[in-house]
Parts: sequence; structure tokens; C-alpha cells
Amino acid sequence: MANIQSEQITYSFDGVDMQAYIAWDSDLEGERPGVLVVHEWWGKNAYAQRRADMLANLGYTAMALDMYGGGKTAENPDQAGELMNGLLADLGTVRERFNAALKALRAHGTADAAKTAAIGYCMGGGIVLHMARYGADLKAVASFHGALPLGVAAEGEGGKVTARVAVYHGEDDVLIPDEAVTSFRAEMEKTGADCLFVPLPTALHGFSNPAATTNGEKYGLPLRYDERADYASWNHMQLVLQSAFQ
Repeated sequence: MANIQSEQITYSFDGVDMQAYIAWDSDLEGERPGVLVVHEWWGKNAYAQRRADMLANLGYTAMALDMYGGGKTAENPDQAGELMNGLLADLGTVRERFNAALKALRAHGTADAAKTAAIGYCMGGGIVLHMARYGADLKAVASFHGALPLGVAAEGEGGKVTARVAVYHGEDDVLIPDEAVTSFRAEMEKTGADCLFVPLPTALHGFSNPAATTNGEKYGLPLRYDERADYASWNHMQLVLQSAFQ
């Protein structure tokens, strides 16, 4: 039985304080691989922190980072869209904020700085794909119902993809058009990336988040939780991380 410990930490980038949640199993001795969790457009909320706890239970040091700064979270889609669009307007800053979080994770006393990965959800899924495409020093990234266009580099940009890439995509996700799927998969093929693209039958956007169905009904959005897709993608991701950290 794991003994999960956690704490809120503050790290900074460019004068902005970021508030992260970090979790680990104190019964394990020595350093272990570290995994960043990049949140949905809602911000670093309880869902992102729960995923960090789940990773800690698997034997990793996991950190739910803060892409917005100040621990900001959204209460509705209008607020979430404003926060997300403000962040994604400057992808250079996105990369620098991610790297500041990665530095903070690597500095934690339980983390093996040489073995790090990142997973992300929706916006966060797109961000981890973006980081992989721009050559981030990660062993693996996993995207769950992610914003696939962020994984396509701008003309003349990008770097060598060294991370193993796993993408879990709902086949019925209408928020990510087929053209975006085609473009992303072509980008991965062009770069020669080690990319596992896993389509999940009947799954909609948000399939991993138990709150997705309620949010979809409340705000009229095509979101739905899918227990089978959630279970399958999470268990497949575990195999990817185990392989990448060998």
C-alpha cells in the first residue's frame, strides 16, 4: 500500500509565481522518474491533482503544474477560453513556462532528473505534444483528448522529437476535426517520431474526466466521460512510461 505524500510548491518564471501540486510515495526509497501533469483549459484543479496522485501511486514523483500562473482556475467555459487563448497566444512563453515547471520537478528530492515525462489533458495534451515536437528533453509524453494542432510545428520551427509519443484520441471527438488528426499524424511521420496513435471507438472529447458529462450537459458542449476509454488509455500509458524509463 503506497503512502502518498503531497505538497503545494511555488516556482517562478519571468516574475510570475506558478503554484504546483507535487505527490510521491514516501514508502519508496531513493529517486524515481518524474512525470509532469499538464491541465485542461480549466486550470490546475482537483482533477489534475488527482492524476498526479495516481502517478505517485504507480511509483513516480508527479507534479501538476500551473500554466496560467497564480494557480488560476476557471469556473465556466468563458473564463477557461479567456485563460487558454491568452496563454496560447505566445507559444514561446508556453514552452518557457513548461520548462520552468520541468526544472522544479527535477529539483525535487525524490525525482530522478534524468528520467522525466509529461502527460496532458485537452489543452494540456496539446502542450505536451508541442513540447515533444520542439525537442523537449523528455523520455515520453502522453496526450489524452489533446489539442492535436499544437503538435504541428510552425514553418521552419521545431526540433528533433526524442520523446516517445502516445496519443489517446476519441474517434467521435468533434472538437478535433479530421483534418487536424491527419495533419498531426503526417507531422509525426515526417519527423520520424516514435508515435503511438490510439483511436478510441465512440469516445468524445473529455473521455478521461468524470466531470466531462456534467460539464457537457451544463454548457452545451460535446463532452462525455467514457469509463472504458479512460481505463484503456490509462493502462496503455503505464506501459509506455515503463518502457520509456527502462
